[in-house]
Amino acid sequence: MRLLFGIVAIATVPAWLGVHVNSASAQTFNDRWSIIPKAHAEPAPEALDETRQNPLEQPPTGEPKRRSEDRSAPRSSNRVFSGKASYYSYPTGKTAGGSSFKRDTLTAAHRKLPFGTRVRVTDLASSKSVVVRITDRGPWVRARVLDLSLGAARSLGITDRGVARVRAEVL
Repeated sequence: MRLLFGIVAIATVPAWLGVHVNSASAQTFNDRWSIIPKAHAEPAPEALDETRQNPLEQPPTGEPKRRSEDRSAPRSSNRVFSGKASYYSYPTGKTAGGSSFKRDTLTAAHRKLPFGTRVRVTDLASSKSVVVRITDRGPWVRARVLDLSLGAARSLGITDRGVARVRAEVL
């Protein structure tokens, strides 16, 4: 009896799968292996608006159009921000930019500024300033805007405080 039940089960399962599951042979290679799902939506009907004009034929408005040569430099130049800065000084290692970390150099870590960006950091308490280069990512403490290397912290005189209010200007 068990043998008969096993044979029926073995024959029934593939037959059921063949009826209820889409066959892989019915799909194309791209449909089967694409990581982008197919959208099966109908296109939106076009509005019947006869007063609509071609955007290229619209009359000019009062403001002149800006050309690419009129645009100023990227927004990050002359960007100023302020907040708390700390310093870090592990002995050796690699930075997120791939260079080797030397704690006595004038470098800093910022969350989003591109590597190699030069930033003038000014301590608001003493008005001392130093120019650092962004070579790492951080700080990972939410309330801080920069992590300075030990050399930059010494130049500002914040090693005894650990954390200082600073003003940073992207050069």
